[in-house]
Formats: sequence, structure tokens, C-alpha cells
Amino acid sequence: MTLHPEARALLDAFASVPPIDYDTITAAEFRQIFVPPPPAPVPLHEVTDRDLPTATGPLRVRVYRPGPEAGLPVTAYFHGGGFVIGDLDMTDAICRTLAAEAGSLVVSVDYRLAPEAPYPAGLDDCQAAVDWLARHAETLGGDSARLAVAGDSSGGNFAAAIAQQCARDGVALAHQVLLYPVLDHEFGTPTYEAYAEGYLLTRDLMRWYYRQYLAGGGDGRDPRVSPRRAVHLAEVAPASIHTAEYDPLRAEAEGYADALEAEGVPVALRQWPGQLHGFLLQVGSNDAAAEVLQEVGQALRRAFG
Repeated sequence: MTLHPEARALLDAFASVPPIDYDTITAAEFRQIFVPPPPAPVPLHEVTDRDLPTATGPLRVRVYRPGPEAGLPVTAYFHGGGFVIGDLDMTDAICRTLAAEAGSLVVSVDYRLAPEAPYPAGLDDCQAAVDWLARHAETLGGDSARLAVAGDSSGGNFAAAIAQQCARDGVALAHQVLLYPVLDHEFGTPTYEAYAEGYLLTRDLMRWYYRQYLAGGGDGRDPRVSPRRAVHLAEVAPASIHTAEYDPLRAEAEGYADALEAEGVPVALRQWPGQLHGFLLQVGSNDAAAEVLQEVGQALRRAFG
């Protein structure tokens, strides 16, 4: 399929950005280039920021409450940004929409970023948040027995790795939601070859992101870095995986879906034609983004029961 009009408009908008030298640009300089979209005005019962007293120290989260009732299911959400950029505001519209669609508390985690805090700092923060929610979600008005994880892009990497860790630790997760996730430190897949450049997320940019993330010496072959490489997946939570057609990461998500299915894990895989990596950030203007979150919300409602 040809590019969706919203995707084409986004490419046109970025056409004037000068080429980036990934051999010299710093993370601080790169963050100045990326300007997150304004939050969409999605009404919710309550949205609050607070600190969770986790194993890695006080951790800032944003709690999205769709209604006043207690005992709501809980979805821990991890924003994308290549492990390097992003914050609670960047995915505010996504989280508001997801909370409304899923009827779930959504707890968005403001994890530490690389390279200032390289692997495994961000992953450890997100794991600590999930561990805390599994024990104390009731203090937020949630139900710790109905817990899911979700994330987009690098946040999807964290969600997948945490779902695997929870399976090893015996922590029950109802579902995992992986939105155009980063799943493998591998740059030669068919979609990397097809979309290496010209579609916003490029192969050179992904290499740069990984250099920042692994600046402390992490190994790209480690399944905690590359969840696609994990084995013994049979106990991992059921998954909803959504990909974009024009995304170099698509093949690794499809490969992970195949690996889960091969071990008997229920998987719903959906490719969105004509879309670019990151298209959910257009949730206020891109109909496909809204449709993804509707589908994810329905999947979470079924999983929570």
C-alpha cells in the first residue's frame, strides 16, 4: 500500500530538517530536535503525577483513572523514544485514550534515559514499577490481580522483556501490548533493508539509539536487550502486537509473534498499512492511531475479564 496521507504529511514536515551526523551528535542535541506533540484533550475522571517508592528509588509515574470506582485493572505503560528521548508528556494522549478504551488504570512510567543512565537503568525502573504494582496497586485504586504491561517502540522492548521476567518470577500478567516494538539488536532484517532510510526511523538512527543505550557495556545479544532472542517463552503472557508497514522494525515484531505462537502463547498480530513507525503519536489526527487504541482497549478488556 502507498503511504497514508498523514504519514506523507509527516515526512513532508521533516523534509526541511538538516541531515544528522550520528557520529557526532549528542543525546542532548538530539533531544532539542525532537518536539513532542501537544496532548490531545481526552477527558478522564482523574490524571495525577506521583512518586512510587520502588526498589530503584522514588519513581515518577502518571496515573490515568477512567472512572471513580476502586478495583480497576492496571496497565503499566512505557513510552518510546529509542531509550534516549521521551517523557510522560510525549505519550499523554496515548495513555489517556488507552485508559478510556480499556477501562483500566494506566500507570505511565518516567524511567531514566540513556546515555546518562544506560542499560539496564530504564528497564530496571520499569520492572520496579511493575513489581510495585503487583503488590500495591490497591493503593492507587487498582486491582493487582489484573495487571498488564504495554509500550511503544523502545517502551515495547521494556514491556516484552518484563513480560518474560514476570513469567520467570511467577508474577501473573493478564496481557502484554507491544506497539511497533524494538525487539532485536539486528539491522539486517528484510524490513531494515527495505526501509533503511527515508521513513523517519532509519537504520543509522537505530544504531545510534543502541549505542547510547548500551554505553555502559550491555550486550545486544542479551534477551533483556533483545527480547526476540529469548527462548522458553511458553509461560509468557498473551500478546497484542501492532506494527507499521513502513517501519524497519516490523520484521522483528513479526518474528517475535511467530516465536510466541510456536510455544503456544496466544498472539494477535496486526500490521497497519501505509503507516510509519511512531504513528500513534498522531492519535489526535490519524484515524489508524485511534483504531489501534480501540483494538488494544478491547483486547485488554477481554484479558482482564
